[in-house]
Amino acid sequence: MEISIGSVVSSKAGRDKGELFVVLALDSEYAMLANGDLRKVDKPKKKKLKHIQKTNFVSEFIAEKMKSSGKVTNSEVRKALAEYKPMD
Repeated sequence: MEISIGSVVSSKAGRDKGELFVVLALDSEYAMLANGDLRKVDKPKKKKLKHIQKTNFVSEFIAEKMKSSGKVTNSEVRKALAEYKPMD
């Protein structure tokens, strides 16, 4: 599974190592990430793709909303992260 807009990812490096984020935008080398708490959607974290770990969860709501209107709210991002249940 490829990383796409709306994917829930985990940080592999940096101060935020182990934190969960939602992908808001992508380019060839970077992803723009937000978690709705410390990293708000109006100031997302720019992180290299090699420094994030994909999960098996994609928030369809976030993906559709980003395609249609291009913006989501912090509460919607927090809700998408709350829906993610890691495989134990």
